[in-house]
Parts: sequence; C-alpha cells; structure tokens
Amino acid sequence: QLQLVESGGALVQFGGSLRLSCAASGFTLDYYNMGWFRQAPGKEREGVSCISTDGDTPFYVDSVKGRFTISRDNAKNTVYLEMNSLKPEDTAVYYCAADRRITTVQSMCLMTGDGLMWYDHWGQGTQVTVSS
Repeated sequence: QLQLVESGGALVQFGGSLRLSCAASGFTLDYYNMGWFRQAPGKEREGVSCISTDGDTPFYVDSVKGRFTISRDNAKNTVYLEMNSLKPEDTAVYYCAADRRITTVQSMCLMTGDGLMWYDHWGQGTQVTVSS
C-alpha cells in the first residue's frame, strides 16, 4: 500500500517548537518533490514549505521563512519540518505531499485549490495547535 504518514503534531505554547515527520511506505521518495501544506478551519489548504528530490532546493512561503526548516532523508524515506517560534496563526492540520511531475518546488508550494489534488500522494495530516 502506497502511503504517507505524518506524525509529530501536538499542542504547543506560543514561541514553542515542533518537528513534524512524513514517512513513506510502499514507494521510495527519491524521485519525488516533497511539500508540507496546512489547512486551518474554514480556510483553504496552503503550501508551507517544499523541497526538491535531492534536498538541495528548499522553498518557504513568506509567513514561515526564518522559523521553519524543511529537510529530507531519502535513506529513511522521510521528510521533516522543523518549526520554531510558533505562533497561534500556525495552528492547522499539516499535510505532506509527494509529486514527481511538478517542475519546481516553488510551483509545488504555491499551488492552490483543485490543482493540489493532482499531486501523486497525500498523507492524512497531523494537528498542530499553538496556544497564545
């Protein structure tokens, strides 16, 4: 069974840190651009950070630059999102996605709406809640 499984979400205080993990099973992530997305209640899913197949090219949306770090370990078939200086507005369900066809990590992260559903694989999400 091909799947992505996120973990690491939790309730954390303002200014705190979390590390999310996204582990793949049934397929190898080597050939996939990977991305972290989030969806807050009543809002559309949005890109947070994406990373190229070799890990050399990360992309961050402006709201998380300098606070979040994306990384990947292809040997472990896992992608990570280190989140620091968390704010209440970071509260959301965080999803990881994998796609082989997207040409740049920037375009992967900036995709919106129905376009997101074309990505090859999605995880089930992990809840991040930041209290003020």
